[in-house]
Amino acid sequence: MAKWTVADIPSQTGRSAVVTGTGGLGFEDALALARAGAEVILAGRNPVKGTEAADRIRAAVPGARIGFEPLDLASLASIAAFGERLRTGRASLDLLINNAGVMVPPARQLTADGFELQFGTNHLGHFALTGHLLPLLKAGTRPRVVSLSSIAARTGKIGFDDLNGARDYKPMPAYSQSKIACLMFAFELQRRSEASGWGITSIAAHPGISRTDLLHNAPGRGSLNSLARTYLWFLFQPAARGALPTLFAATAPEARPGGYYGPNRMGEMRGYPASAKVPPQAGDRATAAQLWQVSEDMTGVRFA
Repeated sequence: MAKWTVADIPSQTGRSAVVTGTGGLGFEDALALARAGAEVILAGRNPVKGTEAADRIRAAVPGARIGFEPLDLASLASIAAFGERLRTGRASLDLLINNAGVMVPPARQLTADGFELQFGTNHLGHFALTGHLLPLLKAGTRPRVVSLSSIAARTGKIGFDDLNGARDYKPMPAYSQSKIACLMFAFELQRRSEASGWGITSIAAHPGISRTDLLHNAPGRGSLNSLARTYLWFLFQPAARGALPTLFAATAPEARPGGYYGPNRMGEMRGYPASAKVPPQAGDRATAAQLWQVSEDMTGVRFA
């Protein structure tokens, strides 16, 4: 695994992938997969940005099989419609990268369905999406689901008594909760796949500290987070480097089912893909099972 790069991605010819998020890490994931020969569906909520991203990949990779599909992870109706379109239009799916995310909006915001925006988008949205695409993944060839966590998950905890931050919303703890939820979902999905014979490999990854627009978008350009991203840019590794753990988890034959990968240097903030340290709370199977049940109840999506 030493200094693994996109040059080490095996041929993805004949494989199909859905990547959520059209900029930053999602764009780099889609670009690398398209270069390796995969058919890629780039999914995001902004049709203009999504179409532009797909066009940029076609320009960089002549003959790339890349398309854009609208998907708003903050809307269960949009997720269900996306799943319906894909199940109607294709017979299988080989790879799902649950990448898109929202980070630290300063004031509490809600999704279309009344969930706190970070928990609702980062975890519940991808939980529902994976459930809707489960039939296609089960029919795929060596199917994988890669879920994006964060080094912020280290301080995350699941507050079942206030998942939506209605009583006490704090931006970073809410983000950390959403990202430990993503990690626990990845581990629980692997366990359930093994127990139910779904044949799906579930792996988690995190990008370290990467130079994307995540810290500009939700907090706002004048926030401390955004200013740090702008003026301390040298602390952030390029998005293409930050995407490597995800791409390793998505394509490398040696990526371990139920594994967790991140950068290998500076406390996992930057570097090449390596096994990441799992926060102790992420290994709590009882909490993971409870989170799964609560997520099914909140989204109405069952993994039957």
